[in-house]
Amino acid sequence: VQLQASGGGLVQAGGSLRLSCAASGRTFSNDHMGWFRQAPGKEREFVAAISPSSTSTYYADSVKGRFAISRDSAKNTVSLQMNTLKSEDTAVYYCTAGVRVGSIRNDKTYRYWGQGTLVTVSS
Repeated sequence: VQLQASGGGLVQAGGSLRLSCAASGRTFSNDHMGWFRQAPGKEREFVAAISPSSTSTYYADSVKGRFAISRDSAKNTVSLQMNTLKSEDTAVYYCTAGVRVGSIRNDKTYRYWGQGTLVTVSS
């Protein structure tokens, strides 16, 4: 099973980026998928998650109203549209899938992880 994240890069504060994550090796149509991030010197933190049918989305307070998570279950992909980016959004972003028992906001709940894509927001 592989999760391949892409779309990171350097952007000015106030700008936008769209991250994508393609899964292969198994289908995640019945699983929550999500995004976490880890800034330098900090612990990995929850960013957003989406339910299997896309009926429910969940966001960290710090990104609510600026980020939007979506998925295409037919293509086995999950995306994160990031708008009005701030310097504090600078981090390596990881896509994840396959929730085990536990909170979807807890990284230990997820079984599969992508390699991460770096987002740098310049102020």
